[in-house]
Amino acid sequence: MEDTTTAAPAPGEHAGTSAGDVVLRVLRVSLHVGFALLLAVGIIRVLVTDTSAPTWITSLALAGVLAAVYLLGTLWENRNARGLAPDPSRYAHLWLLIVVVLWLALMWLHPDFSWLAFPLFFLQLHLLRTQTALIAIVGSTIVVIAAQWAHAGTVSAAAVIGPLFGAAFSVVMGFAYRALHTEGVNQRRALDELRRTRTALAGEQHRAGVLAERERLARDIHDTLAQGFSSIVLVSRSARAALDAGDLELASQRLETVATTASDNLGEARDFVRGLSAGNLEAAAGALAGRFARLCAATERTARAAGADLECRFREDGEPQALPTDVSGALLRTAQSCLANVLAHAGASWAVLSLGYLPGEVTLDVYDDGAGFDPAALPTAARPDGTGFGLLGLRARMAALGGSVDIESAPGEGTVVAVRIPLRMEDGHG
Repeated sequence: MEDTTTAAPAPGEHAGTSAGDVVLRVLRVSLHVGFALLLAVGIIRVLVTDTSAPTWITSLALAGVLAAVYLLGTLWENRNARGLAPDPSRYAHLWLLIVVVLWLALMWLHPDFSWLAFPLFFLQLHLLRTQTALIAIVGSTIVVIAAQWAHAGTVSAAAVIGPLFGAAFSVVMGFAYRALHTEGVNQRRALDELRRTRTALAGEQHRAGVLAERERLARDIHDTLAQGFSSIVLVSRSARAALDAGDLELASQRLETVATTASDNLGEARDFVRGLSAGNLEAAAGALAGRFARLCAATERTARAAGADLECRFREDGEPQALPTDVSGALLRTAQSCLANVLAHAGASWAVLSLGYLPGEVTLDVYDDGAGFDPAALPTAARPDGTGFGLLGLRARMAALGGSVDIESAPGEGTVVAVRIPLRMEDGHG
């Protein structure tokens, strides 16, 4: 059984083997082997030197019980160290008491069992508190000397010096073993704490990744599907008004716009299902410009269907170049979100989408001549109804790419949203 003054290692602490563990294992095995050998020597001495049948029969019986009790304790401790049995430390003192009592009975029958005192010294040092262990060792040494004296009828120098030297050696070795054992337990606890910390960190990283992915999907859904549904609602209301006015041709045109917008939204939804959202958009030079041009045309159609007169134009400056997929996706989502805001809130007569390629960065400016607003009054969090997320999502998207967003506007003076995204040298840009 192990030391009750040191907390037993938790399950899993035994994993891994260090040099200290090997030394401790060798010492433990040596202790158990030494105990068995000394007990066997005592039994042989009884059989050889004692002709009294009752004495050696009693000695054999007590030795068998002592061997069984000792073996039971060591096996229990070993199974606990491997996490296969409960902690035996609460019974360690009782176990040691039974072993000592059986040893005293054997020594009373025959003095050759006194040599078992040496492994018992180690057990006392290991299982008891230091002060209690030293008192127990002194008492055991005195008992050994007294037993030798009682059986021999006289006291010799060897009978005194031997037990005293053995006790002193056992104390020194016992303290060394305790220090090694404590260090080994502390190291295993530190490793176990490191494993728990790494597990917790991995869990936090997983949760952070899940939250980041949710935010990305929320931004993409807002800038595509939600804005598309908003356009459908706006145009369908205009179609109802045309129907109420009896203008079937105009209502038909607006319903066609609703169908086109719904079809586009369906395509976006399928992209999400296939995992082909912003991170997987085509990034080749010229492809992004084509999508921006189509976006401007779609915005004009939606505006006309809603009864507004909005002219939307796309302009490209600089030498077009292939962009990383995350950058091209962010620019497209930004353009979709900004033009949707122009349709829904600006009341503008024209809007310009300007894509620029500069050394080391790409820029996107969205300008409209609409009603404008006070940038200082922008919400710092999405509203409970889910609105107010567009510009917040835009800032988060740019921050993830190391880019920036600048908004210039004033009531009655239109709005400019300017986006700047740096291009990394390893991507072949800049």
